[in-house]
Amino acid sequence: MAEPLKLIYTETFLQTFAAQLQSVYPLFESRRFVDEVMGEGWEILELKARIRRISSVLGRFLPLPFAEALDILYRIDEACTGFPYLFFPDFVEVYGTSEDDFELALDALERFTSRSSSEFAIRFFLLREPERTLQRMHLWACSDSEHVRRLASEGCRPRLPWGQALPVFKRNPDPVLELLETLKADPSLYVRKSVANNLNDIAKDHPDRIKETALRWYGSDPRTDWIVRHGCRGLLRAADPAVLSLFGYTAAGSEEAVPLIETASISVSPDSIAVGGSVELRIEGQMRLGGPYRIRLEYAIDFVKASGRTSRKLFRLSDKTIAGGERFSIVRRHRFADLTTRRHYPGVHRISLIVNGAEYAQTSLTLHAPSPVSDS
Repeated sequence: MAEPLKLIYTETFLQTFAAQLQSVYPLFESRRFVDEVMGEGWEILELKARIRRISSVLGRFLPLPFAEALDILYRIDEACTGFPYLFFPDFVEVYGTSEDDFELALDALERFTSRSSSEFAIRFFLLREPERTLQRMHLWACSDSEHVRRLASEGCRPRLPWGQALPVFKRNPDPVLELLETLKADPSLYVRKSVANNLNDIAKDHPDRIKETALRWYGSDPRTDWIVRHGCRGLLRAADPAVLSLFGYTAAGSEEAVPLIETASISVSPDSIAVGGSVELRIEGQMRLGGPYRIRLEYAIDFVKASGRTSRKLFRLSDKTIAGGERFSIVRRHRFADLTTRRHYPGVHRISLIVNGAEYAQTSLTLHAPSPVSDS
């Protein structure tokens, strides 16, 4: 299992960073800085809390006006690149809060985002002064730097993972959608992924607004089409009829509700395993006559939760055009091992075959607790 990300902040890392600072600011107390960062409670702090600890202590060891502290960081930031240096933009979020420092803080976030990412820190400013911050983000959307253009999109995602939610844009996504208009055919895949993720976020609260945007954007440019498809992935999983139609899928209930699949089956072997084990899924079916049909094959597992309730998750099997009457057969192995994002609990797990959002076949698997490890 991979080590937790928080372990990137070793004593050696902090010492190296402190030495870089001291080389441009001799008054910086390197040893005391490292000791205070790694002081009481450090071991139990998770990643974001460690980033905040570093940026907060850094400000106390740079007892200068914000502008002068930034000037020192600017002297070393070219050598401080990558994920570990998220504490640079976090420093701006913590210490660039004065009204007089607002523009300077946004300048710093624009600069630092190319070294690590300012997508989390910018949210503080969006929550405090959304209109003024969005004005700057519109300028960023036209930047020559793909990192800065991505910040314009990623920074205003209403539901950014690990980031503060933006309730103002959950309620009204129009300002975000207006900003994304500038980026809807961006040449950078890095930016396009962010735009698509932003659309997917908005669709969770305003599906009709995203369907309207998708219908308006789709077909205008291949890069835009890529964004629209990925941005509508949640609506595709939900088998929204308008979105299925937009991307050419045959609606499961079209032609007087005649099923797309003539025959279908799904089986699991073995049908009883312990948590951590794996099973083989076998899916077979035959399309109805006619066609050809654009289909999206998925299997759904209704995972048993700690409460005894279930939560469904879809797993894609295939996405293709298939002739009428054609048979299909798919074998897939699925492992029921605990992940950081999902824990497994004993119980009967229902497994279903889904085609274009409609359920065609079902089976079940009994999951039980792993056997206790013997001390012998």
